[in-house]
Amino acid sequence: MSQALTETSNPSLNPARFGSGQSVRRLEDDALLAGAGRFTDDVSAAEQTHLFFVRSPYPHARILSVDMQAARAMPGVLQVVSGAELVAAGVKPMPGSVGFKRADGSASVSPVRHVLAHEFVRFVGEPVAAVVAQTLQQARDAAEAVMVDYDELPMVVDLNDATAPGAPALTPEAPDNIAAETRYGSIEATAVAFARARHVVKLDIVNQRLQALSLEPRSVLAAFDKDSRRLTIRMSTQMPTGVRDSVCDALGMAAEQVRVVVGDVGGGFGMKTSAYPEDIAAAYCARVLQRPVKWVAERSEEFVSAYHGRDLQSRAELALDEHGKILALRLASKANVGAYATGAGVAIQLLIGPWVQTSVYDIQTVDFHFQAVLTNTVSTSAYRGAGRPEAIFIMERLMDEAARQTGIDRIELRRRNFIQPAQMPYTNPMGQVYDTGKFESVMDQALVLADWSGFGTRAAESALRGKMRGLGISTFLEWTGGNALEETVTVQIKANGVIEVFTAVNAMGQGIATTLTQLVVDAFGVSADKVRVVMGDTDRGNGFGSAGSRSLFTGGSAVRAGADKAIALGKQLAAKEFEAAAEDVVYAGGDFTVAGTDLRIGLFELAARQGDRQIFVDSTTAVAGPTWPNGCHISEVEVDPQTGHVAVVAYASVNDVGRVVNPMIVRGQLDGGAVQGIGQALCEHMVYDRETGQPVTGSLMDYAAPRADNAPQFKTEMDQSTPCLNNPLGVKGVGELGTIGAGPTVVNAVADALSRRGMAAKAQHLQMPLSPSRLWELMQAPL
Repeated sequence: MSQALTETSNPSLNPARFGSGQSVRRLEDDALLAGAGRFTDDVSAAEQTHLFFVRSPYPHARILSVDMQAARAMPGVLQVVSGAELVAAGVKPMPGSVGFKRADGSASVSPVRHVLAHEFVRFVGEPVAAVVAQTLQQARDAAEAVMVDYDELPMVVDLNDATAPGAPALTPEAPDNIAAETRYGSIEATAVAFARARHVVKLDIVNQRLQALSLEPRSVLAAFDKDSRRLTIRMSTQMPTGVRDSVCDALGMAAEQVRVVVGDVGGGFGMKTSAYPEDIAAAYCARVLQRPVKWVAERSEEFVSAYHGRDLQSRAELALDEHGKILALRLASKANVGAYATGAGVAIQLLIGPWVQTSVYDIQTVDFHFQAVLTNTVSTSAYRGAGRPEAIFIMERLMDEAARQTGIDRIELRRRNFIQPAQMPYTNPMGQVYDTGKFESVMDQALVLADWSGFGTRAAESALRGKMRGLGISTFLEWTGGNALEETVTVQIKANGVIEVFTAVNAMGQGIATTLTQLVVDAFGVSADKVRVVMGDTDRGNGFGSAGSRSLFTGGSAVRAGADKAIALGKQLAAKEFEAAAEDVVYAGGDFTVAGTDLRIGLFELAARQGDRQIFVDSTTAVAGPTWPNGCHISEVEVDPQTGHVAVVAYASVNDVGRVVNPMIVRGQLDGGAVQGIGQALCEHMVYDRETGQPVTGSLMDYAAPRADNAPQFKTEMDQSTPCLNNPLGVKGVGELGTIGAGPTVVNAVADALSRRGMAAKAQHLQMPLSPSRLWELMQAPL
């Protein structure tokens, strides 16, 4: 259970200095920096046991037998189970994709995924057996003694190979390996628009597969209480209620029989938004053994079993008239959703990405075709941005390429196509409604911040050092909220002088406890040392959790509404004490008074006078719709023509995130997100060998992650002049905006560097990651 309780001795915690708009230092950090954080692996239970998994070495095979006899006889071993045994015990399969269709109108299909593989394995790393022992080493040793007999089957890991005629099928229900597909817009109207276009721009674009790489791996400690017959699961997750519900469904338990508790979470990035097979296996083993079972993933396991992100190949076409006005957008994309199509993995690429595909531009004629393709790889799911980075990357690459091919300045081209403030609320061709946005104004501010007009001088200086300097830009928006717009909070004003607020949004390193504390300070006008924000306990409350950049605009709005309700209740209770009308009672700065009198009672004194010595409110509220944060990001790169190495040497951004509660935290979110976007642009790539199906980049020895010394000095500003109209705080989601903008900004800068060196024709062939070897080969290749 994550708590934020401030130091009473800190003089900066008064309401005036701790409320909204202040760059308050994060309350969470003192404990974390002192090594006093409480992550799942920091907790041990009496009689705790350890879980280790036997995983498939093959990308596709039939399981002929699983011999566990020798493993069960080894020292310290308490339990060894196979997929067949879990099926026999009634453990249900993992949920798959629902709500989507195949081309013939039939329901989407996917192989059935069991908690432990049963009859077939479909990717390297799929768990086949689970071993529980007294110590982790004993479990590991016993896992090596489990003998699995496999009959290797044909496999496919490449998107194009998977959709080629005669490709190995992952399930008979989808002989073409297409799990689902969607179409949006009008084929006919788009064809007409392209026929009359003066300019048609075409690009083949790859958004490569990525690893989430959270600092803390997946972790779970499951314990079964014999007396209450309840299962308590302590784990690292962004969505405790969702995990609880999944465990209940798989094991046939009622919601009141399972409690999920979350402490500190060392990063999630969307990868920790659902229950994994390993989580359910741990819960099952704990219930059967009636002893605590702990599993903490090793980094190598994360590479081959935690959900991956992105992996989208697109053919994108843009039609423009003689003035550069966009007439239509045509897009055909294939998404590699892995061996098992998850609900999130399919929705991200077939629905959520398309929602923002036309971005900040006034485009109404579209023809979109998306396919979710099964391959013998790890399933894809949410990863920071979840569909929006892919869509915006496609759009911004098209815009810059259109500028090169038409000869229209890329800034002017954007101006001619921006949605204007007078068009708000604006409905895009996907039926999504933008409530606010001043996209041209945000771009103009960014141009000044980045000193766009002074680039020539900097480029000349780079040239003197033998470097090619490029200037990149992206103007974009995103959708936030997960369409989970309701949230419940409880507010307890206690006689001991503490206001305790429980919320079902979850901390994962983003500083949400600090931000919510600031909102409580705003509402009650008390010092921050009087506020405790509690999260991560399904016995205390339930909700959607933290995903889709929703924590502040839904969770924060609910906290403010709950606080206001608590104050309103307090006025009624104070009125009884005063023997006055409730409408005459005024609340301010921790005291209730009656206007025009000297009657006064403190907030906590009033709580102490109640029968249970508290004022308690359980509040459920909903916001009116999603938020549409937007921004303009500008980067400068230096390319070494001798090696192909790219250095990001400048990065400036202006971001419309609505009202800002804590500028320091918001800047940290934007800059950290940008580093992840730069990582995709330049170095990250989860690669499978096309011939063997084995992961090639299955460790940090091979997978290139961005580092602090790769990051530029960021100039990051926020424009608060356009608050969101869909929530009472006026805030917009911020957690993913930096990631979404960084990728196209950096790649566009490299494209610009090539164009300035006379290689404009090669710019359209750039594909992420722009590693030195790949870029050098492109620069040397004849076109």
